[in-house]
Amino acid sequence: MWDFLLDIKIDDPAFLWTWYILSAAALIYLVFKKRTAAWFLTAFIVLVVGALIGVGVVWLAVNVLDAFGGPVNEVTWFWVPAAFAGILLAIFNLWGSRWWRKVIAIISILMFVATATFAISAAYGLSPTLGALLHVSTAKAIDIPTPGPTDTADPDEPLYQTWKAPSDMRKTGMTGLVQGGIPNTNSGFPARPAQIYTPPAANTKDAPLLPVVIMMMGQPGDPDPQYIAKVLDEYAAKNNGLAPIALVVDQLSDPSQDPLCLDTSRAKVETYIMKDVVPWAKANLRALHAAKYWTVAGYSNGGQCAASFGSKYPDTFGNILAVSPEEYPGADDPSGPLSWAFNGDQAAYDAAKPANIMAKNAPYADTTAVFTIGSNDLSPSYQEGTQRLADAAKSAGMATTFYSVPGADHGATGLNGGLEKGFEILYPRLGLSAG
Repeated sequence: MWDFLLDIKIDDPAFLWTWYILSAAALIYLVFKKRTAAWFLTAFIVLVVGALIGVGVVWLAVNVLDAFGGPVNEVTWFWVPAAFAGILLAIFNLWGSRWWRKVIAIISILMFVATATFAISAAYGLSPTLGALLHVSTAKAIDIPTPGPTDTADPDEPLYQTWKAPSDMRKTGMTGLVQGGIPNTNSGFPARPAQIYTPPAANTKDAPLLPVVIMMMGQPGDPDPQYIAKVLDEYAAKNNGLAPIALVVDQLSDPSQDPLCLDTSRAKVETYIMKDVVPWAKANLRALHAAKYWTVAGYSNGGQCAASFGSKYPDTFGNILAVSPEEYPGADDPSGPLSWAFNGDQAAYDAAKPANIMAKNAPYADTTAVFTIGSNDLSPSYQEGTQRLADAAKSAGMATTFYSVPGADHGATGLNGGLEKGFEILYPRLGLSAG
């Protein structure tokens, strides 16, 4: 019923400018509460104080509380102080005013908060709709192509050489919720519903067996396939509809919490991925069997998960695609995980870090690893951590690529650019193109 509201694109310039204009009009109304020099001076001082409070809040959140896992972009530094300035002026309008001004002042507070939220979200590009911002999905379940035979060997020739696309094949792939969901029988992990992308070739009468990508998004974030679907559709359009099937799964359950992609007293995420998701995918997707056709991918928090699972389970995942990854579980605040997940055991914590897992399991016989980071990612920990992961993978014998996405930040530009580069490298490996 409310899907049309949840599907509103908050990154649409027309939508944003509507809120900018409404907020500007409200601010002007609040400024002109009285037409006296004393009031205008008071309003100016209130706006400055409010803005300074906003600057202080952002500074505290970034530099003391580390609430965002690193620095924030310039848009955040502008809109949070702007919102606080407007809110403080609205509060001052509540005194000595008529009832209708009080009502407008209260509405203005909500408007300033909404405008700042929309503007910041649009700048990062990771919550393009109102539903995504609220972590409410409007996706519908889709039918998944009939599973392939489990006792058939993978073909010797790469798929791009043998596949003939039918004339009635779809131009783009399909995305939606996994019909019936993925049971959490072994883990009990309360994951949010997984979503899937099936490429054009998968949605044909005699669909081929295809490579598989299991992907995890960032925190906060949702199992949203739109980003990988867009990139894979672009590659499929150049390669006769061929692309991996991408299963986007939830490693968080609660987007405000990070269970570290490990089995801990809080959640059994590792069991969920490896003993619930992977077996389900093997049993229910028209998938090629060999590890070289299976990729574990992730962005930010999910990128750390990809590096961890790929380094732990090379017999399952022959490829790692870590986009703007955290360096290790809980890297943004190691003291917390050290306490609640490892009971203060630093050696156990260190053993769970991907770089150390790679060193322990080296040499890797046949693993391809791609690590990407936005060149304008503001966090030194992400920049340096991604490079260290790539160095560790290379030292462990993986066929490794480190790529800095030109002009990209830690938002959608870094995510899209990382996925594009990753599949540029992986397509020949997966037998989907000549290279």
